[in-house]
Amino acid sequence: MPAHPIVETDAGIFAGRRDGDVLSFRGIPYAAPPVGELRWRPPVRLARLDEIQDAAGFGPACWQRPPTPGSVYGQIFEAMDEDCLTLNIWAKEGLADAPVYVWIHGGALATGGSGDPMLDGAAMAQRGVVVVTINYRLGVFGFLAHPELSAENSDAVSGNYGLLDQIEALKWISWNIMAFGGDPNNITIAGESAGALSVLFLMASPAARGLFHRAIAQSAYMISMPSLRGRRHGHEPAEDIGAALMRALHCRSIADMRAIDAGALTSAAFAAGYAPWPTIDGGVVPGQLVDIFERGEQALVPLLAGFNRGEILSIRFLVPAAPDSATAYESMIRARYGDLADAFLQLYPACDLEQSMTDATRDAMYGWTAFNVVARQRAAGQPAFLYFFDHSTAAARKRGLHAFHASEIPYVFGTLADTPSNWPQIPATPLERKLSEQMMDYWASFARCGKPEAAGAPTWSPYDDSGFYMAFEAGSHPRHGLLPDMYALHDEIVRRRRANGKLPWNWNTGIAAPKSG
Repeated sequence: MPAHPIVETDAGIFAGRRDGDVLSFRGIPYAAPPVGELRWRPPVRLARLDEIQDAAGFGPACWQRPPTPGSVYGQIFEAMDEDCLTLNIWAKEGLADAPVYVWIHGGALATGGSGDPMLDGAAMAQRGVVVVTINYRLGVFGFLAHPELSAENSDAVSGNYGLLDQIEALKWISWNIMAFGGDPNNITIAGESAGALSVLFLMASPAARGLFHRAIAQSAYMISMPSLRGRRHGHEPAEDIGAALMRALHCRSIADMRAIDAGALTSAAFAAGYAPWPTIDGGVVPGQLVDIFERGEQALVPLLAGFNRGEILSIRFLVPAAPDSATAYESMIRARYGDLADAFLQLYPACDLEQSMTDATRDAMYGWTAFNVVARQRAAGQPAFLYFFDHSTAAARKRGLHAFHASEIPYVFGTLADTPSNWPQIPATPLERKLSEQMMDYWASFARCGKPEAAGAPTWSPYDDSGFYMAFEAGSHPRHGLLPDMYALHDEIVRRRRANGKLPWNWNTGIAAPKSG
């Protein structure tokens, strides 16, 4: 039995590695290196690689800013490069026509990478699923829009290069995954946070239609995004944001910016306050996500979505400082929410300001999004499944991080011992292993047939009029009616902001909300 299994594909021949009965192939390029003149251009398909390619090790992560000191998300990648458009594959030996599970990493579209040990696909692959993790351009490289870049493009648009990378990776998978035992007609896209946001954009994008057949969105956030041109919903035009960055970097042209060293450009863009966002360009992203899903124009595929109880506890920068008193809080809420203030204060009362403020931001971003997308898929006639992750460990609770943002990921991947260095330790107990086994079973089953099932675990029914959902606590528990009245309140807030046309809907919630709502 060869130590380095070899697979021949239309893209080339790859020599991977063997770990028991799981084969892995890492660092496979799916597009040409986006360097030099290809920086800020759509990805270019690679010609077939003639020589056998070493696919035993991960490729470099895409360029990104360093992790925030003390953050639980402080994954440090040994190598970063612009030549980073690679993917990794795990599959049991001897598979054929197996479901394919494509993971898109999170990190605010600015950090992260497919080589994160927490995203190792071996445990999920044991369930007969071909697991793929992908890199895509991040930060200024992945999302810069600029008039000069738009002029270069045949469709007169720019930005969204990171999304185009994801689409190119899906094309590569469709063309080549059979060689690894996968079924190109049974592909599930999945992700958490910015990865889940990417999943929603892929569902909304005509350019990605037909490249996947199911979707999983963990802690997605369907917030408003800038348009390529024109100020809308309180956002500056994306081209103007790019032009402002060029001025801040003292560059006169895109050629000047292409000449800047990648590491230096990453640091300079971060220092200048550049934040990467997808752009409403009328093509790759035809409109605001909430509008597309409301009209039923998204990909009509089965969907699994949910969020965590403690989403905001590890990203508290999204919440403004609390006012001096409960009286001040109530006064500010009434000034901002008008006839909705009573409903808001009922859900987020002044008696516990910290809890109310973190819960309000959680629900405005992650809770409302999860409810909205499962409701829209159901309305479009597709099976949709809702979950609520409410599990924690003693180490997490000690740090005030009960069920924090992304804390479900190691359970989904079965990588409880492979979390980042500052992550609250997950004990190697039967309870933790059992919960992880059940979640992996549910996720793998959904990828296989569009229905989440787990051996010896409760039945997970689709979201319905009773508000059915699966609660992941110290086990899996079917429930009804998660957070009553929450979705209705935030849906009305978003509806009013959309009608206003000048207000974003994101983390400007509670005392940070505009006085008009």
